[in-house]
Amino acid sequence: MNTYLKLANKTMAIVTFFFLISISVRAETVESSEKVVSAIDTSTETTVVDVDEESFSCIREMTPVRHFYVDNLIGDLKGTLAAANAPDGAIYPTGSVVQLVPTEVMVKRESGTSPATGDWEFYELEVNEKGSKIAKRGFVDVVNRFDGNCFSCHAPAREKWDFICESGHGCDPIPIDHKMTGALQRSDPRCGAAVPEDGDSMALFKLKAMVTIGLTKKWFEDLF
Repeated sequence: MNTYLKLANKTMAIVTFFFLISISVRAETVESSEKVVSAIDTSTETTVVDVDEESFSCIREMTPVRHFYVDNLIGDLKGTLAAANAPDGAIYPTGSVVQLVPTEVMVKRESGTSPATGDWEFYELEVNEKGSKIAKRGFVDVVNRFDGNCFSCHAPAREKWDFICESGHGCDPIPIDHKMTGALQRSDPRCGAAVPEDGDSMALFKLKAMVTIGLTKKWFEDLF
C-alpha cells in the first residue's frame, strides 16, 4: 500500500500541470477573484457565485455521474444532476461543478460572466492531505503548458452539451481511459486513505509514463 500511495502522490503532482483541462490564467484574473460566497444580488436578481479554495474538497464526496463527479456551490444539485443526465443534453444551472480528476474542475458562474464559454470557469488545483490550492483559473484565453487551449477543447460541445465533453459530444478524444481517471479519483489525497481497485497501480504507472514522455517532448521542442 505504501508503494501505491507514493505512486499515486507522484502521479497526482505531475498530472496537476499536464492533465485533460490543465489551464493557465493571467494574474489579473486571479487577483480579481473573491472569497466563496453564494448570494443573491437584489438589484439585478442574478445569482452570484464566487469561488475560492474552500469550494473544492474530496472529489468522492461529490455526486458520481457515469465516470465523473458533479456538485452545485449554491445548492441546486438537483438541477445539476438533471442536466448531467439529460439524454439529449441541457444547460447546466448556475453554481454547477463538474470534475473528472482531483486536480481539474470547471464551475458554472453567474449568467453573463463569460458568454463565450457558456459562463464556465476552469480551474487547475494543487491538492494534498490539507486541501486544495487554486493554481490557475480562467475563461476563453487560458492555455496549458503545452499550448492547449481549454476553450478550444470544449468548444465542439458548446451548444447541445453545454461544453461538457464526453464520448459522442464532438470533442476530440483524450489520451487516457476511464481506468486512469478512476485511479486518480480513488487516490485523491483530500479524501484520506486511498481506496484502490485492482489495476489502479498499473493505471497510475502508465499515466505517469505518458506524462513524462509528454514533458520530455515539450522540453525538446522548447530547446530547439
